Amino acid sequence: MAELVESTGFPPIARSDARLLILGSLPSRASLEARQYYAHPRNAFWRIMAELFGAGGSYAERCARIRQHGIAVWDVLHSSVRPGSMDADIRLDTARVNDFDGFFDTHPQLSAVCFNGKKAQSLYLRMVEPATAGRIANYDVLPSTSPAYAALGFGDKLEAWRDTLSKYAR
Repeated sequence: MAELVESTGFPPIARSDARLLILGSLPSRASLEARQYYAHPRNAFWRIMAELFGAGGSYAERCARIRQHGIAVWDVLHSSVRPGSMDADIRLDTARVNDFDGFFDTHPQLSAVCFNGKKAQSLYLRMVEPATAGRIANYDVLPSTSPAYAALGFGDKLEAWRDTLSKYAR
């Protein structure tokens, strides 16, 4: 039997003037290995950000570009045991959430949270929202950019993200 190892996420991509926080659940193995959010080559996140905000180039350039548009990126979970990369495999008994009170305190202009998929939303509502109720007024769930979510093609995902993010990003 394979040893279960705890995955630990990354610090947020954010400027203090961020208005929109995009939340995933926990970085995948490909992301952890690359030390980059959404590093799996078939994950559509950066492709969508390139289409909507011109966030192309190196990882540092992509991060800088979305920060310029008032977008922050983070994960609901700070850490958890998760064999593999599937959200369904996250061991909730080992899950620890990120410090959202601290994040909200240092990012007072945040007006919305958008979830990159339903798992991020369910983790947030279950493990974060009860302690931070009322801190953020607007929530939206976007179709997951993960290659595991194949119910929508790239064009449909892009359109859904465009419709939602146009309400919040500059």
